[in-house]
Amino acid sequence: MRQIVLDTETTGLDSAQGHRIIEIGCVELLNRKLTGNHFHHYLQPDRDIDEGAFEVHGISNEFLLDKPRFATVADDFLRFVNGAELVIHNAPFDVGFIDAELKLVGANRLESVSTVLDTLVMAREMYPGQRNSLDALCKRLEIDNSQRTLHGALLDAEILADVYLLMTGGQVSLSLSVDHSLAPRGLPGEAQQIEIKPTPVLCAGEDELRAHAIWLEKLKKESESGCVWGR
Repeated sequence: MRQIVLDTETTGLDSAQGHRIIEIGCVELLNRKLTGNHFHHYLQPDRDIDEGAFEVHGISNEFLLDKPRFATVADDFLRFVNGAELVIHNAPFDVGFIDAELKLVGANRLESVSTVLDTLVMAREMYPGQRNSLDALCKRLEIDNSQRTLHGALLDAEILADVYLLMTGGQVSLSLSVDHSLAPRGLPGEAQQIEIKPTPVLCAGEDELRAHAIWLEKLKKESESGCVWGR
């Protein structure tokens, strides 16, 4: 199964008001493993960035002056996500902006090439009544997001990949090795590949195995149909 974890940064909150994408970042999962392949671009939006949006991501109008427009990278983006399941936190926001950009270049909606999984919906089902922002999930799942002083599409996609794998039961170790100094207020540069580090396997000790056997025996005696784990 091929999945693309995706995030965007924008000039404002509403694509219907003419706001545009200024950064798009994607990382690839293949059979629930990070491959190191990614798609990342800063984009020239041909409009000013709202002050409130700048305070969130720190990407300035001046930084984007020499960046390509979405039309230039649209074909490469569609090829990268084609046939994959997109994993997005608060998907309607990002998909709405991407569809608006695709419409401007005469392309079909995102749903024509990909399906979408919304991790915010998943988190609300798993943790009802709790905060389920990306930062809140990182704290709950004990994921180090200390590099996230400001929002950034590629960094947030990397962190979301870690969050998604842990939320769905997969152990993962993700090294955020991208040079993010280039992003909000830094200099242009190319993202580096993600370094995947092996996760150690922890085995139960003799005392734990003995306690487990005792507990299974207790379940066997108390259950009418017996204990299925002891069969």
